[in-house]
Amino acid sequence: MESAHVSAMSKSQFLKEAIQEFEGPLVGYVNTILNDLERSKDVVQDTFIKLYQQDPQKFQKGAKSWLYTVSRNRALDVLRKEKRAVVCEESSFRSIPSESLSPDESLRSEETKAELMECLQHLSDNQREVILLKFQQGLSYKEISETTGLTSSNVGFLLHTGLKKLKDFLPEGLMSF
Repeated sequence: MESAHVSAMSKSQFLKEAIQEFEGPLVGYVNTILNDLERSKDVVQDTFIKLYQQDPQKFQKGAKSWLYTVSRNRALDVLRKEKRAVVCEESSFRSIPSESLSPDESLRSEETKAELMECLQHLSDNQREVILLKFQQGLSYKEISETTGLTSSNVGFLLHTGLKKLKDFLPEGLMSF
């Protein structure tokens, strides 16, 4: 969503473009927090309702960080309300394999994701969250900082220490980063 474009578009067009661009990634991210796909969809829907209530002019630089922050906060509110722990399981990271992958490659990929998710459980919640935001969602340090409320330097530190710690738990075949 280009900034000059945002000023000229209607609220409904702005929302439509935001949904097309961010709905899937937001549901995936929120699902890593809630571990419940239906509740994750509800949280993302609430986020888009809040976005619609905003002035599109507010988002001259884009709505990405705002959407991730609001979704994260809403998901954490849901957890607080239900007093449930944050649990990430492999099922929250399953994706539709590319048509170019063979069944064997697809299975290996799923097994690798499962192993990685198990290894991520050895990290602190903050380390796991910034690693997932960086590598699964593709957010920049600045966007992670805006989403989590952590400083950019803290994000960098958590990524560095989390990845270093993660290497200790990764099986030999997964140590490629």
